[in-house]
Amino acid sequence: MRIDIITVLPEILDGPLNHSIIKRAKEKGLAEIIIHNLRDFSEDKHKRVDDYPFSKGAGMVMTIQPIEKAIKSLTKEREYDEIIYTSPDGNLFNQKEANTLSMKKNIILLCGHYKGVDQRVRDHFITKEISVGDYVLTGGELAAAIITDSIVRLLPGVLSDETSALTDSFQDNLLSPPVYTRPAEYKGLRVPEILLGGNDKLVDDWKLQQSIERTKKLRPDLYQKYQGKN
Repeated sequence: MRIDIITVLPEILDGPLNHSIIKRAKEKGLAEIIIHNLRDFSEDKHKRVDDYPFSKGAGMVMTIQPIEKAIKSLTKEREYDEIIYTSPDGNLFNQKEANTLSMKKNIILLCGHYKGVDQRVRDHFITKEISVGDYVLTGGELAAAIITDSIVRLLPGVLSDETSALTDSFQDNLLSPPVYTRPAEYKGLRVPEILLGGNDKLVDDWKLQQSIERTKKLRPDLYQKYQGKN
């Protein structure tokens, strides 16, 4: 999979996308992540990529010219399954969307900044808009990192235990069950006995019941979705 990220602040993405699981995925050749500085595509002599909005209003707006040039330079080289804009008013990102995007081959992520982008970009170049939550960030770089991380970890061969991703929270509209590790007893606090008995069927049933109860208590909205599918 290839993910191209277009951003005004590429340095923000250096840390999140060059360590841990993402780094291993890149080293294995399972994911190619290319970060593009939007200013490199600006035809302004000062490399500006923003301007004042028409009519009154605070803040600056990302201009169409460098964005169009960046997107066209990429789409000239290959076909992209999605061109995604990170925006507060996009569709709320969730595990289902991560699963869908992980099956794509090529994706472009355009990081929003300032007061957003010229609407003509959204109308004519963007195929999908995504929000990572009902709050405002300084820019879309952290959102792009979140989306990239959640997608890449789902690619076959990225995780050492591929079943791990299948048991993550939200995969079946359920939160994960509680987890324990050694020692079995610590200062009088014991691990549930059922986890020590070696009966995989009973353990699986217990985990499912725990997931259901936790979701019902902590995320009733998810629990309703789970009920609707069962």
